[in-house]
Amino acid sequence: MPHEKHSRRDFLTITGLAAVSLAIPTRGWARLLGVNGDLNLYVGTYTSGKSEGIYIYRMNMSTGELKHFNTVKGVVDPSFLAIDRHRRRLYAVNEVEQFAGKPSGALSAFSIDQQSGNLSFLNQQPTWFVLVANYTGGNISVLPIKADGSLGVATDMVQHHGSSVNKERQEGPHAHCIELDSSNRYAFAVDLGLDKVMIYKFDAKNGKLVPNKEAQLKPGDGPRHLTFHPNGKYAYVINELTNSVTAFTYAKATGTLKETQTVSTLPKDFSAANTTAELAVSPSGRFLYGSNRGHDSIVGFAIDQSTGKLTFIEHVPTQGKTPRHFTIDPTGTFLLVANKDSDTIVSLRINPATGRLDSTGHVAQVPTPVCLVLVPF
Repeated sequence: MPHEKHSRRDFLTITGLAAVSLAIPTRGWARLLGVNGDLNLYVGTYTSGKSEGIYIYRMNMSTGELKHFNTVKGVVDPSFLAIDRHRRRLYAVNEVEQFAGKPSGALSAFSIDQQSGNLSFLNQQPTWFVLVANYTGGNISVLPIKADGSLGVATDMVQHHGSSVNKERQEGPHAHCIELDSSNRYAFAVDLGLDKVMIYKFDAKNGKLVPNKEAQLKPGDGPRHLTFHPNGKYAYVINELTNSVTAFTYAKATGTLKETQTVSTLPKDFSAANTTAELAVSPSGRFLYGSNRGHDSIVGFAIDQSTGKLTFIEHVPTQGKTPRHFTIDPTGTFLLVANKDSDTIVSLRINPATGRLDSTGHVAQVPTPVCLVLVPF
């Protein structure tokens, strides 16, 4: 595909080396599903133990049950995944310490069989050369996607600099997430090591990032992931080190964030060790969820549609250990949780009126699941 034709649908926003976030619209997916349509679930894992690669499950949209369909073996540590807008390609961050003899993570590309959902390997590129955030290196980069779905050489790379107050976790920059806004004009790089969201103008024609603004979090917050509200007016950041969520209003014209509120993800009486991981807004825009690793729960909040502020709903146990990632299906019916340290994916049903979560009773056994991506087929 010619460079000048790149648009939002041609670039994914993926983070490497411990995190992922993607900005692929899901509007319209519900129409594709039908009343009883099913979904493919792609599961990224760590392969240092029992896992063999990327696992594919079929999800029953009536019951929330997951059934194993296939395993794509030989993919090293495919920790986080993203799908292009047309659902033809899957991209996986490989958490390898070296690629081509150099210190780096890598990014692998796969084509998706449109009939079965199976994956076929296309190619692999180092992640220092699609928008990618490298946690260990503390940098972000842009890789073009070629017409066949394979990855080209990086068109841009920006190195972050600095540190913050937590000497163990914030000794230097740690870019943990990069996300595009709905207009494809601005990119938001969440840096855990700097307590900042670095905001860039995104040149989609040439694949370049131009510094724009910064959003400063509180010292020691350790911001991890960012997500936007479906209306594009609000944004939310989950803070790994202080177990909190910060709400922002978003000015689309200038690409700037203004903090409005910070709320805890934990019960007041909980004092054991915990770090947050993922957050997501329901497709309806009415609820926000976040995961707690240690308390091993999903926290739910109601979203004030006029201000974007959050009101606590409940904590729900994830029925496993270390919920590193979760995803919500495009219809907003189910929330699936990946319990990394208990090797399970648990299916929870979302009450559309209250936002509360109820167990479906369905649990899938998957070794070391760390990322979940749902795709209609």
